[in-house]
Amino acid sequence: MGVLNVTPDSFSDGGRFADVDAAVAHGILLHQQGADIIDVGGESTRPGAERVDAATEIARVVPVISRLAEAGVPMSIDTTRAKVAEAALDAGAVVINDVSGGLADPAMGTLAADAHCPWILMHWRGHSMNMNELAVYKDVVAEVRDELSARVAAALRAGVAPEQLILDPGIGFAKKAEHNWEISAHLDELIDLGFPVLFAASRKTYLGRLLADEQGHPRPVDEREAATIATTILAVAAGVWGVRVHEVRATVDAIKVWRATGSPRL
Repeated sequence: MGVLNVTPDSFSDGGRFADVDAAVAHGILLHQQGADIIDVGGESTRPGAERVDAATEIARVVPVISRLAEAGVPMSIDTTRAKVAEAALDAGAVVINDVSGGLADPAMGTLAADAHCPWILMHWRGHSMNMNELAVYKDVVAEVRDELSARVAAALRAGVAPEQLILDPGIGFAKKAEHNWEISAHLDELIDLGFPVLFAASRKTYLGRLLADEQGHPRPVDEREAATIATTILAVAAGVWGVRVHEVRATVDAIKVWRATGSPRL
């Protein structure tokens, strides 16, 4: 899954693809480089980000999705709003990627059920403005597993078919670095729930802090690719369904190398 943020303020590439032509060109490039799905988002979910209204979000994503659909590019819509997801599906998106797991907008379940499309449920405890305050766990793997299971149950009650669901542990969302590492080391416990799992660690803050210089300054966002690729290979080896990344070509190359070993797992 290749990341395409059509926002002015996303943590990694905010502003780079706010122009429709630039966004479409980048989406096509990511697809050509090997991304199976392009994840189009019109609202930043970085820690501390302020929300935009649904109309703004729709205005950002729909023109890009429409043109990418015309070019034959498969897309997911990265949103927590059913209204935005519906507009995106109408424009040509084929997957809903909901970082709130359905908690932010109860109407998302009905939409997903009616659309019969894949719905990615991410582990989430609150919006970006206050999610860091919610990073309190006694056993992060068990709690994420239980909270995702609750979201699955809610989706099924809304009429969504089990085969539509994909789970995401929400790396970096209401989680401290130690929580991200613990989840990464125990992805098998989430995979054992019986649903495909998406892993999304690309360029995130905890990687920058791991690679901090001697003065404690985190590695800049655009210098975290090697670490991102390492997380990808570990996640793929653990058995995840997919990975969400900014740099597609290098990721595809790394996965090809791993596959060449013939090992289903490390």
